[in-house]
Amino acid sequence: MKQLNSILPNNLSFSIKGDSAIDINHLQLDSRLVKPGDCFIAIRGSITDGHKYIETAISNGASVIIAEEVPENPHDSVTYVITKNTTSFIGPLASNYYDNPSKNLKLVGVTGTNGKTTVATLLYKLYRKLGISCGLLSTVENKINDTVSPSTHTTPDPITLNHLLKKMVDAGCTYCFMEVSSHAIHQERIGGLRFKLAAFTNITHDHLDYHETFANYRDVKKSLFDHLDSDAFALTNKDDKNGLVMVQNSSATRYTYALHSSADFTARIVEHDFNGMLLSIDRKEAWYHLVGKFNAYNLLTVYATAFILGQESDTIITALTSLTAVNGRFEYIQSESKIIGVIDYAHTPDALENVLQTINAVRSKNEQLITVIGCGGNRDHDKRPIMAKVSAELSNKVILTSDNPRTENPEAILADMQTGIPPQHYKKVLKITDREQAIRTAISLSNPGDIILIAGKGHETYQDIKGVKHPFDDKEVFIKNTSQNL
Repeated sequence: MKQLNSILPNNLSFSIKGDSAIDINHLQLDSRLVKPGDCFIAIRGSITDGHKYIETAISNGASVIIAEEVPENPHDSVTYVITKNTTSFIGPLASNYYDNPSKNLKLVGVTGTNGKTTVATLLYKLYRKLGISCGLLSTVENKINDTVSPSTHTTPDPITLNHLLKKMVDAGCTYCFMEVSSHAIHQERIGGLRFKLAAFTNITHDHLDYHETFANYRDVKKSLFDHLDSDAFALTNKDDKNGLVMVQNSSATRYTYALHSSADFTARIVEHDFNGMLLSIDRKEAWYHLVGKFNAYNLLTVYATAFILGQESDTIITALTSLTAVNGRFEYIQSESKIIGVIDYAHTPDALENVLQTINAVRSKNEQLITVIGCGGNRDHDKRPIMAKVSAELSNKVILTSDNPRTENPEAILADMQTGIPPQHYKKVLKITDREQAIRTAISLSNPGDIILIAGKGHETYQDIKGVKHPFDDKEVFIKNTSQNL
């Protein structure tokens, strides 16, 4: 319980109608969850406007309403806080309510199109390996030391986010590693947080259904670095053509990393196969269990972050060599029938191309590479033909199938993808809408030693069809069907 006037942001303008010394039990964004003594914040979202549910919140017992306008018939027993933009208000408010937990942690944010989950998770694993108490906020799962809770968003809403950070502080965590999505930045879910370090992985075509233009998408990511404090650190990928753009206005101390440029931190792949790679990081060679150029970048990002935050070089490298791939990220499976499966979350053209190029770089070429790929519904339409084209150009066979169609017709999604197939590759492409049937077909077309890439869903254990999440796990389906294929 907190007193209202003790948590109101002092750097934002607002007016109060009612008792500012009133006690608040909880902060709520959903009027249905409001209980007596709670504070309801009305947010104008992309789907619905929270101002429509103010009366519902009050009838459920809300004693404080934070909104952008006073209702026509205000209740005398309710305190109203009126501010110009409740979306901007909620982050600092939630931080204050939970005693500004990000100031009591070394909070590390990882942003970029690809690699966020792997970098954040490897950082968490690295620090736990070193015996350091820490937390993780990721697309796959949230962790407070070794306690796991499911993740519903890459970056939670500000109330949930600050609540989790407070739990980390209470559990004795000294670090938190979190993915920071472009949606979260734009929707100000990270408002009020204090980052000790922000790392940029890369930026490619994605989420243009939301951001409309690539420039908008880039600038939203850039704003994370623009708002870093002067005692923070900014780490960027110098090989990415927008890498230096990200940090050009940052007040933080800036560092760069690269595989192909002169930078503060550098790495080079010496050799690699499906079991891992020999990687030289700052001229120190070691064998890592991760595969591919994109993972060389991920490992280098992790190394640089830990070094900047004070860990010794040899300590970092020794710990990193023992870590394995993140669930659903280039997850390599040798089935009982000797068919190789690779499960990967790749759902952008660049990520898909990276995975396919990695497979092609380490395979003998005497075997088939079959790619099973779909695209999500109600998302960026422009990337669909590009992903199909990349698959056809870099695979021996391609099966187009459903990903998470959501409320779209799966056939329409596949039709969009088909437009990107070059004529010379028509014969190598099949279209099978049912995802399990597509995976089974890929297996039936395979011989021992062949490689099947199942891309797009990675760690997900469901398939979203018309608003219902049906149980579905690419890895389980592959293992079950390869066993039956013996």
